[in-house]
Amino acid sequence: MGGLVVVGVDGSASGLAAVEEAAREARWRGAALRVVHAFIWARMQVPLGPPSYGPPEGGLRNMADRLVAEAVERAAATAPEVEVGSAVVSGEPLTVLEAESQGAELVVVGSRGMGGFVGLMVGSTAVHLAAHGRCPVLVVREAAHGGGPVLVGVDGSPASEAAVDFAFAEAALRGSGVLALHTYTPWNAPLPPPQDPSTPYANPPGAVTEAEERLLAEALAGRREGYPGVPVEHAVVRGDTRKALIEASASARILVVGARGRGGFKGLLLGSVSQAMLHHAHCPVAVVRGRGTGG
Repeated sequence: MGGLVVVGVDGSASGLAAVEEAAREARWRGAALRVVHAFIWARMQVPLGPPSYGPPEGGLRNMADRLVAEAVERAAATAPEVEVGSAVVSGEPLTVLEAESQGAELVVVGSRGMGGFVGLMVGSTAVHLAAHGRCPVLVVREAAHGGGPVLVGVDGSPASEAAVDFAFAEAALRGSGVLALHTYTPWNAPLPPPQDPSTPYANPPGAVTEAEERLLAEALAGRREGYPGVPVEHAVVRGDTRKALIEASASARILVVGARGRGGFKGLLLGSVSQAMLHHAHCPVAVVRGRGTGG
């Protein structure tokens, strides 16, 4: 064990919730925690110090230092045994946190920051990091979430394989089980070639379910042995992937998805399912990049 968990803070409610979740993650992992605030004002050519007519503790720089100090205090209260460092880094949040992710094993952010639009479920920073972060990204809402399993979406893609690995490791850290969910429709189910050329190119009755069950079993192969203490449930559901995962997330501790599934367009860094989960899931969402994708 030992490593680094990074959390981005901006003074928002979801940002402080992210600090608490990041502190717990660092404790479970035996890692250090780094609290980072992206200080954009240094590049705006605006006064950073206190105004001459105001109190000495005023000014944009002092405000940034205070919100970081508050986040450090929140982290220490949540996990006193965790080593906590902090930094105010000049730059835009997207650029700063993407750079921070290169040396981290996990980056945690709030779902929507101080600059978010009213009614927007997730902000641009969270979406950008999920697509471009160099490590798994955990997006947290301000509402506290209880127990339940670690829910993972499985589709057989490289990103899905990495998500399954992350889900089992996360469940072991949290002392919870894993619920692996795979969905299919007649439109995305694989169609095996017919044995007889005169046979219509279609799945015989029951073949779709068997193929999808096999895909899920293969995706979970070896994980049970690697994590013998983690209870595992699995389900194959016919229907829309987004709807099924959102519904299952209501009773999940955390949802883990790959950044881009097998149905995504080549070159697209964040797929429609992972984006939908960031916006609509009822629990924290971890987005994991696949092997060989630069993440």
